[in-house]
Amino acid sequence: MIRKSPAVPKEAKKAKRSGVIAVAAPSFRRERALLKRGVWPVAGCDEAGRGPLAGPVVAAAVILDPKRVPKGIDDSKRLTRERREELFEEICATALVSVAIAPPSRIDRDNILRASLWALARAVHALPETPKHVFVDGRDRLATSCDCEAVIGGDGIVLSIAAASIVAKVSRDRLMCRLAQDHPGYGFEQHMGYGVPAHLEALDRLGPTIHHRRFFAPVAASRRKHFGEDDTPAAAQIEMIMSSEEAIAAI
Repeated sequence: MIRKSPAVPKEAKKAKRSGVIAVAAPSFRRERALLKRGVWPVAGCDEAGRGPLAGPVVAAAVILDPKRVPKGIDDSKRLTRERREELFEEICATALVSVAIAPPSRIDRDNILRASLWALARAVHALPETPKHVFVDGRDRLATSCDCEAVIGGDGIVLSIAAASIVAKVSRDRLMCRLAQDHPGYGFEQHMGYGVPAHLEALDRLGPTIHHRRFFAPVAASRRKHFGEDDTPAAAQIEMIMSSEEAIAAI
């Protein structure tokens, strides 16, 4: 008996020929399944800014309105800056949204993972409505009063998490652009605090600001060069730390 090979969709054939791997967009399937069981509100949360040398970690939590889900929501990393800005406005206009910030001082004190989880939990607690279930991107569940489900790669799978990734990314980018005005020469408005060559060069030349994460290796090296072994910055480098409330108001 000769078995026929299963039919391959035309889109998959085209992707195979072009060498492009098709990536499915995140869906509302998990949220809708909970809604059918009477579990609602359901939130998604994600953060932006774990890897940079400067600036805060910004976390966002989003409860999408099932009847008004903006089209085109995706993992923020797959979207252009212009499209993220457009979707940010649509999400904020149709969904319940909250943002929380872990400043560099908390990152220095707690480490980047704990600071990120702290900010994510704060974002969930700050939502206008208390969710009954939370999806969070990553491996770690949050300290919340409701059920929390960690989803590895969740920003590319769960629509609510993807929406939160957009809100977190746009919020952080706007904040870094504001910090760039206060600290010209570092290029925060271009690299958003990440350790690109231009940022490393500025860090070596100008020394760290109060917004740099002092225990990240390049920052620690710059601190030793400019301030010696003393862990306290020179008086000219001391700046007022923006509170979470002030930072959110600036977004």
